[in-house]
Amino acid sequence: QVQVVESGGGLMQPGGSLRLSCRISGTRPIIEAVHWYRQTPGEQRESIASLGRGGGTSYADSVKGRFTISRDNPSSPVYLQMNDLKPEDTAVYRCNAVVLRVSPPDFKMEYDNYWGQGTQVTVSS
Repeated sequence: QVQVVESGGGLMQPGGSLRLSCRISGTRPIIEAVHWYRQTPGEQRESIASLGRGGGTSYADSVKGRFTISRDNPSSPVYLQMNDLKPEDTAVYRCNAVVLRVSPPDFKMEYDNYWGQGTQVTVSS
């Protein structure tokens, strides 16, 4: 079983920085991709940053140039460095891990999604 736990949220003034962590644990999960999402009450969930297994990254326009997704090594957490925070960044941030599952006897490959509970980020003066 794979577990996903986020941490690092909190209250920050506009212009400040926070670093979120997404720790993924389990029995040697093969992680295809990790995504950060955010959601505010009454709004749709927004995908803001992604990290592929090969190291490729992508960002939503709303955070491009301010947020950076990274991972030091395959066993380290996935980080979301958030700089120049704005009030509109206020949301619950959730980490999603896409994990490869190979099933016998024909080695069929499927992908499972695992979610953390989320961490609140509030940007306010």
